[in-house]
Amino acid sequence: MKLKPLSDRVVIKTIEAEETTKSGIILTAAAQEKPSIAEVIEVGPGGVVDGKEVVMTVKKGDKVITSKYSGTEIKLDGVEYSVVRQSDILAIVED
Repeated sequence: MKLKPLSDRVVIKTIEAEETTKSGIILTAAAQEKPSIAEVIEVGPGGVVDGKEVVMTVKKGDKVITSKYSGTEIKLDGVEYSVVRQSDILAIVED
């Protein structure tokens, strides 16, 4: 099955949290921070939303930071995704 977002919506998948620190210390599940970085899986077409033209600035494969409690979480074929509005994306992470 494939998700195709509508309007200004974006399908994202959270990137797993690091299990070790840069110095090599292994973190327990309780010590790991909830990851806020996600990968863009699919992007809607944009268009007119609430009377305003929305141009999509994110693209498939981008790594992004989203608002902590934004979007709708769904599980499809055993994989967890979130569907968020583009306005809930705070930044694009560049390497």
